Amino acid sequence: MTLACEDLAYGYGARRIGAGATLAVAPGEVVCLLGPNGGGKTTLFKTLLGLLPPLAGRVRVDDMDITQLSRAALARRVAYVPQAAAGYFPFTVAEVVLMGRAAWLGTFAGPTATDRQLAAAALVQVGMAHLADAEFTRISGGERQLTLLARALAQAASVIVLDEPTANLDFGNQVRVLEQVRRLADAGVGVLWATHDPGHALECATRTALVAPGGLRAYGPTPEVVTAPALSALYGVAVRIETLPGSGVRVCIPVSDTARAL
Repeated sequence: MTLACEDLAYGYGARRIGAGATLAVAPGEVVCLLGPNGGGKTTLFKTLLGLLPPLAGRVRVDDMDITQLSRAALARRVAYVPQAAAGYFPFTVAEVVLMGRAAWLGTFAGPTATDRQLAAAALVQVGMAHLADAEFTRISGGERQLTLLARALAQAASVIVLDEPTANLDFGNQVRVLEQVRRLADAGVGVLWATHDPGHALECATRTALVAPGGLRAYGPTPEVVTAPALSALYGVAVRIETLPGSGVRVCIPVSDTARAL
């Protein structure tokens, strides 16, 4: 299944944030949205998810316009992991993950044994089974983010949209989320995610879109799009991209005034 937009304009009412956006997420592909604060990544996400109406253009799931799908039908195809969720009720971690099965249940129906098995398997997949009975409101931010990822896995959608899933996470939990992104792609799931970290795009993304106020500045294979000149223009700071000896891993490094003077 493919999630795509064509010549999409997005914003809030008469306030247009961006226009002319065309991109697609295919099975087994990781597409990264990279850009500064206020660049419109979240607004673009909300439009792709049908939470905001397109101001122009269209969003489609395979050959169907997103407006032709009910919310339940869309949720069976596309899952969403928000940037953060504080939680206001003392649901357990297992109960939060089980909520991902809601799209597959009929009106007034309760979760079946199969639903519970799928939720439990999702918790195992993200390494959170040991916290199944813990209160969601009492675990760490990184653990909550992994719980939300498990909820999306339990939803069994073909595409998962992640809005800055590593924001405010420590280094260890960032690594765990990145590992899950790679595993999802290896399992044939399409992943669309937003991040502030060019290194994450270089590490995981098949293709990358550079997002700024007004729309997409570039979109294509990550090695062609995530370049030092493009990042410098996008963020307004000098950067360079280096390849680590012996590994082939590319990393993005900021260039300070001091470093330029040496």
